Amino acid sequence: MDAFTRSYIETALWATTGDDGQPLDDKYGPHDIDAATLEAIAADCAAFQSANGADIDAGPCRAGRSSGPIAAGHDYFLTRNGHGAGFWDGDWPDGAAERLTAAAQAAGTWEPYVGDDGRIYGFPA
Repeated sequence: MDAFTRSYIETALWATTGDDGQPLDDKYGPHDIDAATLEAIAADCAAFQSANGADIDAGPCRAGRSSGPIAAGHDYFLTRNGHGAGFWDGDWPDGAAERLTAAAQAAGTWEPYVGDDGRIYGFPA
């Protein structure tokens, strides 16, 4: 699994709370994601990277260093789901931030949830 996708998954589990109000990553990890859901996440992340590679490579402006794929995976999840941070919050270069925000929002929302079997799935599928 590439750095973008790992970061996306880590952010999804960290930023989403379960029925108990606690972040999913308190009890669950990537190994708890349903296989078909994991495949869908990987395909979605690959498509986003393919369509936005030049802007991802521009990387965010954090302490003068670029951490493009890791930051992009994190910000992709946050932006597409309307969290209070993301591509648009000032870390990404002008132009890239706007294009990445638009692309993430166009992808639509995706939120993980715990199924009755204790596996992580996503909505919409």
